[in-house]
Amino acid sequence: MSAGLALDWRACDRARIARDRRFDGVFFTGVLTTRIYCRPVCPVRPAKSRNVVFFPTAAAAERAGFRPCLRCRPETAPGTPAWHGAATTVSRALRLIERGFLDDGRRVDDLAHTLGMTARHLRRLFDRHAGASPTAVATTRRVQRAKALIDETAMPMAAIAFAAGFASVRRFNAAFRSVYRRAPTAIRRARARQRAPEVTARQMRCASLSMLGGTIAPPTRKQQARKNALP
Repeated sequence: MSAGLALDWRACDRARIARDRRFDGVFFTGVLTTRIYCRPVCPVRPAKSRNVVFFPTAAAAERAGFRPCLRCRPETAPGTPAWHGAATTVSRALRLIERGFLDDGRRVDDLAHTLGMTARHLRRLFDRHAGASPTAVATTRRVQRAKALIDETAMPMAAIAFAAGFASVRRFNAAFRSVYRRAPTAIRRARARQRAPEVTARQMRCASLSMLGGTIAPPTRKQQARKNALP
């Protein structure tokens, strides 16, 4: 675990082995053997304790060279970003970043000025409490927004790039590849392949119910009338 980050290693390890939902969004687990980071509730079999490290934010995990898990999807963690225990100033800064402060052309210097301090001091606070710079945190949030839109909508990639806060499609593609080690279109194709069996199964169930319904359909009015007319 990075120096200065207020995470209790043993508590985090117990929580991720138990898949304790109370810790979902509080920290992220980096698996040293795969270089993937996960939420504490990840459905994948927990890695051995000697092979894990913990991070207070997704940005800190990515800064350390880990990529997001495609199973537990860190971008959907409740309360993301979870800045528990961060200094008040950092918490304010993170809320501003979450609302898109750095997505419209403003810089870290502007953020620091808004908070009444120097950019150098703000970066130092971020490194201590969030494990990553304000710029890295903002980039992670943009990529996370984009990932959610890729998974949950049919929006074109260019529209996703701008909706997520990127200034250009080129920057979006570069940032996404840097985090996921693959193109956004590859993620969407993989997601579509995962959903295909689920859609097929639902269609088969619906067809079966429809056929069953046809075999036990209630009698028509004429059929009922004939039945009532019989002695």
